[in-house]
Amino acid sequence: MNEGGRSRKTGKSGRQKVSQKVWKSGSPEDSLKSKGASLKTEDDISDSGHPTSKLKDSEIDIPKSESATSEIENPTSEIKNNSELTKSEIVNRKSTMEVHHHPDVEKKGVKEYILEGLMIFLAVMMGFFAESLRETITEHSRAKEYAVTLYSDLKLDTAELNGYLTYFKFATANTDTLMQLLSTTDPKQIPSGELYWFGLFGGAYHIFTPHDATLIEMKNSGSLRFFGDKVINRRLALYDQECQSMKTSEDKEAGIYAETRMARARIFEFKYNELANDIYHGMHGTGANGNADPYGLKVASKLTKIDSFKKTNPPLLSYDKTLFNEYVEMVRSRFLYLKVQSADTLQHRASELIDLLKKKYDLQDE
Repeated sequence: MNEGGRSRKTGKSGRQKVSQKVWKSGSPEDSLKSKGASLKTEDDISDSGHPTSKLKDSEIDIPKSESATSEIENPTSEIKNNSELTKSEIVNRKSTMEVHHHPDVEKKGVKEYILEGLMIFLAVMMGFFAESLRETITEHSRAKEYAVTLYSDLKLDTAELNGYLTYFKFATANTDTLMQLLSTTDPKQIPSGELYWFGLFGGAYHIFTPHDATLIEMKNSGSLRFFGDKVINRRLALYDQECQSMKTSEDKEAGIYAETRMARARIFEFKYNELANDIYHGMHGTGANGNADPYGLKVASKLTKIDSFKKTNPPLLSYDKTLFNEYVEMVRSRFLYLKVQSADTLQHRASELIDLLKKKYDLQDE
């Protein structure tokens, strides 16, 4: 009985030992094997009372380690750990990215700040001087272009003014002769050829149109400053003022001119007036192509024809002194001599400008 009791104790302890090992293995299959082996061991112990050999067999049938057992019992533990590691890595990375480490900045001295400020100031000033130089070069180039075109316009004006002056000087001289003849002599006592010739120029008419396109453009665009010369700008202003004055006078004189022509038409017959006019202007026959000398610049070569015409005796429409007196007063009211003075002043202004532009910009006549 003592042996049987000890056998049962041993069986209990063996069962405890086996069950402990089975708990550690953790696998379902191994658990079943362990339970079967445990039952066998109890039967063997109860029958023979010698558990040693059976216990060794049961221990040999359980080769699993504790780590493997824990992995089998908890299959999600590794995934959970990996998941936790991944989250921690993400948190660490985020924390690393969000942290801004400000670099250590060396404190600058007052001299360094002054030097930097001076460098910035010099850079700005150099940029300003470069821009100013560029503008100066551009303005000088444009001034030269304007000077060339203005020089050409003034040359054309002086040529036209030369003809204008010649024409009105000649007209003034002839109207003065007419007034002297009529103030001392009865119209019937004067050869009609002379009356036709001298009376023709009471209706003298020419309009001077300046070539002022360049000047107008410069005034409107404010480009006169490009010249950078007060003398030139002053001369241009005076020239433009004289041009405007001439235009105003001609506009005012338009009505008087029309009345003068009407007064002349009551005395002189048109066809003889036209004949005298053709001689003066060098016209051959009729038509615009025959006008070879619009300003009468070649009048000296026509003196023979002029003298021949004066000696002719074409008929007058009237010898009425009242009509002659009316016509003479209309001629006087035109103030032809003022046209001569104004044109002479304008030509002088143009010549001054031509000399100034030619000298400053080294311009040459084409």
